[in-house]
Amino acid sequence: MTTRGAALAAARARLAAAGIDGAALDARVLLCHVLGCGPEALVGWPEAPVGEAEARAYAALVERRARHEPVAYLVGHREFWGLSFLVSPVTLIPRPDSETLVEAALVGSPGTAVPRRILDIGTGTGCLLIALLSELPDAAGLGLDVVPAALELAAVNADRLGVSSRARWSLGEIPESELPFDLVVANLPYIPRGALTGLDPDVVDYEPASALDGGADGLDAFRSVLPQLPRLLVPGGRALFEIGVGQAPAVEEVAHGVAALACVRRWRDLAGLERVVELRRSVA
Repeated sequence: MTTRGAALAAARARLAAAGIDGAALDARVLLCHVLGCGPEALVGWPEAPVGEAEARAYAALVERRARHEPVAYLVGHREFWGLSFLVSPVTLIPRPDSETLVEAALVGSPGTAVPRRILDIGTGTGCLLIALLSELPDAAGLGLDVVPAALELAAVNADRLGVSSRARWSLGEIPESELPFDLVVANLPYIPRGALTGLDPDVVDYEPASALDGGADGLDAFRSVLPQLPRLLVPGGRALFEIGVGQAPAVEEVAHGVAALACVRRWRDLAGLERVVELRRSVA
């Protein structure tokens, strides 16, 4: 029988040998998941024994992580905007970069009201819509996706996080009765197809390609969605889109070709990179 400290050291070495960045953190997160404890329990009682069944479960997870399977899929959840979201391989894993979009939506811009009706295109786990509803108690929203299993997961997340009464979900189509919206948010596929093979194995080998592949130049989804915004938004309504590094000018060029749509602002993430483009439907 092994101890917590020994199991942790062996896992850390295995993950480091497999080229896993953050091997120590991943080893700790996985052991806490198997033992059902917090990290303080590992620090405070490294000599505590690990049962044989727990040791086998831990070793299996470590091997999966050594093959670059994301930790979020292994433990089944990921924190976003201070909330714990269930995740699965049918959806992208929520990322801190996307919190820039939530922040932009909440900060607003001059002349815009607090949104009460929100549309989340490509909702996935529901993280964007649910995070916004958690901050806007008078708002309601619709999450749109083309993957039934993603919508099922988003609905479970909404229920777990206490906003299910204000969240609705739709497969592929926006009911006319829902139109128009004060705010549209979206994390569309924006990776140029030729760049997919250059992504980390954690991403390209495990996360859904349909949520990553933006076509030859990464803009296919924007060309499809942006022309719909005048119909989707109220006059003066806002739309916020997550973008890839250096994509802001190209996305804004697509927007310039849409009547009644204006480019308002670019928002930077914590790394200082332009991460979100804000568009607005004209009032007239």
